[in-house]
Amino acid sequence: MSNRDDVLEALGEVFRHYGYEGASIARISAATGLGKGSLYHLFPGGKDEMATAVITHIHDWFERAIFSPLRLTGDTDGMWDHVAAYFNRGGRVCLIGAFALADTRDRFATAITRYFTCWIDALALAYRQGGVENAHPMAVNAVLRVQGAIVLSQALGNTQPFETTIADLRLH
Repeated sequence: MSNRDDVLEALGEVFRHYGYEGASIARISAATGLGKGSLYHLFPGGKDEMATAVITHIHDWFERAIFSPLRLTGDTDGMWDHVAAYFNRGGRVCLIGAFALADTRDRFATAITRYFTCWIDALALAYRQGGVENAHPMAVNAVLRVQGAIVLSQALGNTQPFETTIADLRLH
């Protein structure tokens, strides 16, 4: 891995697995195959810059795969397909949600708020395009249910809560 983009997936998995505090440079180095010097060459701001880059990378993926298509087409079925795949049907932690719940909340508050606001706003627009009157509260509820289903699936070691939630959300 020789550039920032090449290491973002591996960095994200380290943060996802160990949290911000547990993501030591040694763990990051092992996951990326880069030494400390190479990591600081790519990310001079250290771990904060790495986490910010990962959050931006995740947001950019959601923008391309979910938010923009929702705004353009209102296709919620496509969104649920992408959401289910991205979160491995509840088997993958939402890193931005995890950062929101940890001591990192204040450090990355703007990026965290942006991610969830963009998701809610894009989904609310799709619902409005579909004729739903209470589109914004419904979108907030949908994102809330997805995040809760991820947590419950993780806690139970079972993807059924997530899969049931997505199936139910598809009906609305």
